[in-house]
Amino acid sequence: MTQPAFSVDISAPIARHMPTSDPRTKATAAGSSETGGALRGIGPVLHFAQDRDIYSEGDTADVFFKLVSGVVRTCKFLNDGRRQIDSFYVAGEVFGLEAGDAHSLCAEAVNNCTVICYRRRGLEALAANDQALSHQLFSHAMKNLARAQQHSLSLGRRNAVEKVAAFLMELFENAPDAKVITLAMTRQDIADYLGLTMETVSRTLSQLERGAFIELTTAREIRMKDRTALRSLNS
Repeated sequence: MTQPAFSVDISAPIARHMPTSDPRTKATAAGSSETGGALRGIGPVLHFAQDRDIYSEGDTADVFFKLVSGVVRTCKFLNDGRRQIDSFYVAGEVFGLEAGDAHSLCAEAVNNCTVICYRRRGLEALAANDQALSHQLFSHAMKNLARAQQHSLSLGRRNAVEKVAAFLMELFENAPDAKVITLAMTRQDIADYLGLTMETVSRTLSQLERGAFIELTTAREIRMKDRTALRSLNS
């Protein structure tokens, strides 16, 4: 894979290092009022087009990211070419923060997305003297751990209907007031996340629609019809 656009010294002016001939990726000045929290304004803002690599498995994990807009997937490619998606991240979430020195997964933009890039060493020093920042990083780490545990349970113990129902409930719970969600990810993305085939995902969504749990208004748009019943499939 090509080296991602952020593999530069982020303490220097980013615009000097970004490839001006590539319209898919660009950087702006650091700091954004949209990000909020203790992590605001201390890293460069980067933009990635759909399906663009953010980092690759094995890359040095000296930076991590906070997602401002869009959706990011982290995944691993197996020796036989299959892809296993580990997680999807939405705006406000942190990804790429590793326990070791290298990224264990690759990260890709599901759709056009904006991220803030942070140098890990600098944040570790700040967190040591900033209780609010330390708490925020810890909260992000615990949220990611809980997500990984739930995903592991889903892959190992649930059937196709239960897996898809759990996935949809997670999406709707990220937007608790929404009656309709628009999927950023493809059916293949969902299949690779849930350990199913694309055909099984499509068939299961149709089954949930026939059961009046949801309505598929378009290929990417899903309307919730019976939240309680859908949640019961995941209990």
